[in-house]
Amino acid sequence: MADQHQAGELAQQIARKTAASPTTSAIPAGRAETKTADDAGLDTDLVEAINQVFALFRLNYHNQYYAAWSEAQQLGQVKRLWLEALGHFSSDLILMGARRAIEGSEYLPTLNRMLASCSEALGELGLPTASAAYEEACLAPSPKAEATWTHPIAYLAGRDAGWYLLANHQRSEAWPTFQTHYNQWLRRALAGETLTIPERKAISATREEDAMSMDERKEALSALKEQLGF
Repeated sequence: MADQHQAGELAQQIARKTAASPTTSAIPAGRAETKTADDAGLDTDLVEAINQVFALFRLNYHNQYYAAWSEAQQLGQVKRLWLEALGHFSSDLILMGARRAIEGSEYLPTLNRMLASCSEALGELGLPTASAAYEEACLAPSPKAEATWTHPIAYLAGRDAGWYLLANHQRSEAWPTFQTHYNQWLRRALAGETLTIPERKAISATREEDAMSMDERKEALSALKEQLGF
């Protein structure tokens, strides 16, 4: 069992480059080896993230790993379950959650622990989950830039997905587009970028430019009275 420092280093190395082996394949036994994630209609980024997570587990919990998942078919089924359960998180966040789970426990993480770890990582960054951000974007009043947002990521993802799409289409139709944009902004936030609502700044600047001083108002009123013959 690697110590916490070694686990963190291994996590970063695996996150950068992990070669999938028969042991870490995301394709359940019984499927043809040529069957790709794209053919199966799966998100290739998420499939790769799950492969990397299990590679991390194998390195850090070697004995526990093989005791829990000794058969290739069983491992494939477990991976598919994890893929479905963690699918609403981005691939970057899944890897971050795995690193947190490894550094925080000497025992092989369960799916429930991984879900909690990913949510905790979001919470520490002050970010809502994709699902919470979607609900917020759908319910926000207009004008959207003036609404109160728990975090700019909800606004930015909603704006990029399209307010019309969110307001006029079922969740099953709007959610994939929203989630794609949310994950793009999440990746930028995880990279250290501070997310803001640019339109709000533009509106404020316009209002400041349009605002007239008291003297300017008096002059304008006097000019208007002259024009009207008062």
